[in-house]
Amino acid sequence: MPLETNSTPRATPAPAATRSSGGATLVATGILASRVAGLIRDRALAHYFGLGPHQDVFRSALKGPNLVQNLLGEQALSASFIPIYSRLLKEGKREEAGRFAGAIFGLLLAVVAAISLVGFLFARPIVALFATGFLLDAAKVARGELAVDRFPLAVAAVRWMFPMTGLLVLSAWALGVLNSHRRFLLSYLAPVVWNASIIAAVVWVGQGIAAGEGRSGLDRLLISACCGALLGGALQFLVQVPGVVHEVRGFHLSFGWRDSRVRAALSGFGPAVGGRGVLQLSSWLDQQLASMFAPGALAALGYSQQLYLLPISLFAMSLAAASLPELSEGTASGGTEWADRLLRNVRQVSFFVIPSMVGYLVFGRLIVAGLFRTGSFGDPEVLLVGAILGAYSLGLPAAGAARPLQSGFYAHGDTRRPALIAAARVVASTAIAIPAMVWLDRYSVGGGATAPLHLGAVGLAAGSAIGSWIEFFSLWRRLRGLHPTLRLPWREVARNLGLAIVAAGGAWVLGWAVPSGMPRAVVAGSVLAAFGIAYLGGAMALGLPEVEPIRRRLHLRRG
Repeated sequence: MPLETNSTPRATPAPAATRSSGGATLVATGILASRVAGLIRDRALAHYFGLGPHQDVFRSALKGPNLVQNLLGEQALSASFIPIYSRLLKEGKREEAGRFAGAIFGLLLAVVAAISLVGFLFARPIVALFATGFLLDAAKVARGELAVDRFPLAVAAVRWMFPMTGLLVLSAWALGVLNSHRRFLLSYLAPVVWNASIIAAVVWVGQGIAAGEGRSGLDRLLISACCGALLGGALQFLVQVPGVVHEVRGFHLSFGWRDSRVRAALSGFGPAVGGRGVLQLSSWLDQQLASMFAPGALAALGYSQQLYLLPISLFAMSLAAASLPELSEGTASGGTEWADRLLRNVRQVSFFVIPSMVGYLVFGRLIVAGLFRTGSFGDPEVLLVGAILGAYSLGLPAAGAARPLQSGFYAHGDTRRPALIAAARVVASTAIAIPAMVWLDRYSVGGGATAPLHLGAVGLAAGSAIGSWIEFFSLWRRLRGLHPTLRLPWREVARNLGLAIVAAGGAWVLGWAVPSGMPRAVVAGSVLAAFGIAYLGGAMALGLPEVEPIRRRLHLRRG
């Protein structure tokens, strides 16, 4: 395919801030759709599994593939692939960019094929590694302490799940290509089809389960969910292929690594994978600890993490993903302009993540009940997941603001420093989480559908929240060494927090005024809508710059 020529008239490029804002909006739109699909998926699973052993198994079976995806996927590729690919595009070297993309794709294809095969063949030791507590189930079943041995179920589930891993990693490569071409919506909408595939499998098989099937019916439903995940992984990659084909010029699949640009990407890829590996080690430790306690702890962590990650994905990751190409292109100029752009990203994330924290702390139980209170998911389950969500949310502002800071390092080609900081975070959060978990696990919130539900997982969430703050301040201090003009926006943070508290107070009053007997989902939706409208309305009344993109889209005049 021919290179672009200068004979084609070009429109004047939009300012970087406008492009980042528009890109972040598209990313957030795609992420919102995929997260909503994920919540629908979790509600379907909650209806049949609750916080029981089958939901523990499904979460644990996802952990190995998710670890590989997170190590090799979006974050690592964003750190090593996008900066080089974006610079080639900016220099007009689209053919070279295509060859570079083909080489990275070939190397990823070889790696994930090998990993997927290993996961299929060695499912038993993988389950033992990621959920050691399941090995104790057989003895507990023999003593009558448990009704279900989760280990053989997890082995069967992993064998279906692991081949999905490679498809999701290749999907992350397609995302990196499309992001570099400023085509943000499609790649972030793609996970919708993954979730939809699981939902369809669960609903289709679930409706056919007879009332008296009991355990065998749930076993069959679990495997159907895993099969749906495998099919969804293929669909998630395939829906992005046409967009990649349209944008990439000179693509040639290869497995060579001698090209200087490929070597540069691999040199950045290693530390990025190391950084992700440290965070995955933290997640692995959480799963290991949770698997050794009462059934339901793993499932409860999964439901609360789904909600906790929603604002991070919508507001922090979307802005970080959309701004990384501009930050990468602007590193050469450096100085005040680059620092101002990064600080603007941090303020924008803070504007949305702080009210998310307040909303989860004030309305957490209401949100959990509105989304998941159905079938086997009852009031004790709502209490436990709500408590874990509250503990996680204390670290939301730090976890959200850390994403654009990481992009700042990646734009400079530094993937090593975030990895070292992530390691320090894991050590600190684990040191806090273990004693907190052991202490809290002595208390329960009542009996679940299959066993008492204990509070140990709340300690894990609290350790994670503290670790997020350690990571944020460490990243900020190191970036200030590169750009001394950076300043923490404490005044904006305090303003956002005060505005969110006032808005939450008004929404709380509305919640009391809602007539009794209304469906939980309607009550939760009404209260959250009032909270969001009050917060954004107050921001518009104050003329805050972070709300200007919303004002423009609504065609509202200032004042």
